[in-house]
Amino acid sequence: MKTHFLFRKTGKFVIVGIAACLLQSMKAQTVSGFITIDQFGYRPEATKMAVIRDPQTGFDAAQAFVPGMVYQVVDARTRDVVFSGSPLIFNKGLTDEASGDRIWWFDFSGVAAPGTYYILDKEKNLKSYTFSIREDVYNELLKHAVRMFFYQRAGFEKEARFAGEGWADGASHIGPLQDKNCRLFNKKNDASTERDLHGGWYDAGDYNKYTAWTANYIECMLLIYRETPDVFTDDYNIPESGNGIPDLLDEVKWGMDWLLRMRNEDGSLLSIVGLSEASPPSAATGQSLYGPANTIATITSAKAFALGARVFREAGLTGYADRLKEAALKAWQWAEANPNVVFHNNNASYGSRGLGAGDQENENPDVRLENRCLAGFYLYELTGDKQYLSPFETSYKRFPLYSYGYFMQQYWHRQQLMFLKYVNAPYAKEEIKNEIREYLIQAFNNNEYYAAQIGRDGYRSYIKDYNWSSNQYKSEYGLFFYLWAQEDMEPAKSGLYYEAAEDYIHYIHGVNPFNRVYLTNMNERGASHSITEIFHTWFSHNSPLWDKAGVSTYGPAPGYLAGGPNAWYSWDDCCDNNGCGSAANNAMCLSEELPIAQPPSKMYKDFNTSWPLNSWELTEPSDSYQVAYIRLLAKFVSSKGSHTGISDSVKINIPPAVYPNPVKRGEDLNIVVTGDSEVYVSVYTLNGQLLLSRSYAGKPVVVNTSPLQQGIYLVKITTGGKDRVSKIIVH
Repeated sequence: MKTHFLFRKTGKFVIVGIAACLLQSMKAQTVSGFITIDQFGYRPEATKMAVIRDPQTGFDAAQAFVPGMVYQVVDARTRDVVFSGSPLIFNKGLTDEASGDRIWWFDFSGVAAPGTYYILDKEKNLKSYTFSIREDVYNELLKHAVRMFFYQRAGFEKEARFAGEGWADGASHIGPLQDKNCRLFNKKNDASTERDLHGGWYDAGDYNKYTAWTANYIECMLLIYRETPDVFTDDYNIPESGNGIPDLLDEVKWGMDWLLRMRNEDGSLLSIVGLSEASPPSAATGQSLYGPANTIATITSAKAFALGARVFREAGLTGYADRLKEAALKAWQWAEANPNVVFHNNNASYGSRGLGAGDQENENPDVRLENRCLAGFYLYELTGDKQYLSPFETSYKRFPLYSYGYFMQQYWHRQQLMFLKYVNAPYAKEEIKNEIREYLIQAFNNNEYYAAQIGRDGYRSYIKDYNWSSNQYKSEYGLFFYLWAQEDMEPAKSGLYYEAAEDYIHYIHGVNPFNRVYLTNMNERGASHSITEIFHTWFSHNSPLWDKAGVSTYGPAPGYLAGGPNAWYSWDDCCDNNGCGSAANNAMCLSEELPIAQPPSKMYKDFNTSWPLNSWELTEPSDSYQVAYIRLLAKFVSSKGSHTGISDSVKINIPPAVYPNPVKRGEDLNIVVTGDSEVYVSVYTLNGQLLLSRSYAGKPVVVNTSPLQQGIYLVKITTGGKDRVSKIIVH
């Protein structure tokens, strides 16, 4: 895989007059792929850090780059320089392990005036893509991210006025023997098994609909709404827009209606509906088949129904809420009576080969217990019956947080959020809550996954493993930092954790080794260099209409989050020994360059070639990736599209801007604070030793770093009765 950066060559010119000189200088400024920023932009109060990269290992190692000494923030409209500074080398110039790049950080957090800007390397006359600074910088982006679910709807006509001309399509999978006349997978010819199972969402790049996974997406979307209700409006240009209900809840209801159709009379839920494939979706004509009920589908749906009953009642849909409550209670009762009913789809031993793609069954006892505990939480909140808290309160020590000894990691995200929910719940038992809180804080600070890694990743968004779906893990890391701060788990460090959370957004928006936004087709929607292809049945390889944005007529629909870099990606095993079935198939293995043996965060390519190159391991989207990203993004969206900030409670907790960071020893550290209150600044070692302390009655607030040695420090800023902590690096 190769990435080519365009550098405009300039020769010798005869310049007459200062104006001509300035004009020529501006013309010579070329966008550089080595200066990475959030291409959508930044909130005024956010920490703003450009990451400058010099590749050392990987496909681009020959593209050496050393930044100049002077970097400027330039107003893209007026060409005025609004801020100047020097980039500071990261980690003493050692190669960043995840990316294989040597890295510099350029801190321009002090720039807060709304506008459109770019970063300029003055010496080399190279610049970044443009970006905005404004309170509502992510508002429109949130709409596009949520609208992905509209494009994923099965059995629903996508009119051009809602979908856009390029992605208009008729309702899919409602023809003969399809979703409205769906039959049991092993009785394809038995009309007595027919069920109307239309609706729901395509799960990912395939069109199948998995009950347990859909229930998880619905749970997450409901939590998104409960956590940030004020950011969701009724104007997302979907058919339900303008009905007085936030469009996020309209989309949730579309998915929830499908779950209700999957119910049996006894309260259990069918496990899966397998759909045929074609591009566009409405062209698919194959038979739709469903799988039988199983425990994992039923208990996860009980969770979604119970939470949905509360949210939709609060939204005024009382009749619908009553229906969901009944469904939740019956699903719980069936799952309790039938805790080990298993059905593996797409599995030869179950006779289900070809039913779906991914296997929705999960027999892991921790996962089953986790879903049972969460369903119990929501049912208790719905009914007030304490029996529903018993699964958690009698079994919580079975989870890895305890059984592995103060341990957390990226693969147990939902469990860790479950513990965080309990310790902050008003119904939690005091002795259990205090014990769990101690375990969480120790695990969060003492292992290789979370707090200890802040500031140690060159692109400021550490994850332990770049596994399949790394962009989901990035979103979940950011969310966990945010909720940790919001729940006041360590109040003095809340500002540090809010800042860390936002850095994961910036990574997805372009602060990464590819200088790319990992969302599809966003170049006319706020980005400058977004991905152009994903693995998706609709937007398939070689499609003249929907393959590659800028090459095919339309490209993929906007706003899909790709899976992201995968350190374990490789071509199909058949390519290793010319065993792909024919000479033509074997030749496909060598048909294009692949991201093989790269540093972990460079294990990505913007492509959608299917077997045997298996691009789905990198570029396939998924509803699970999408909801994780939306949940994090919503935390930094301005309420109701206003310019007044994300919310008063959150704005209090965002740390003052501290720059430059890293800072050279002996340079001044600038702290930007709002308001007229006296400011107290204290500098501590990571072990808590106080090194510096000073009060400031006025502004500016400037701390000289001469007394500090090279290292990492905590800076506590106290003003207006609030303490906030930022981590700084002194070189």
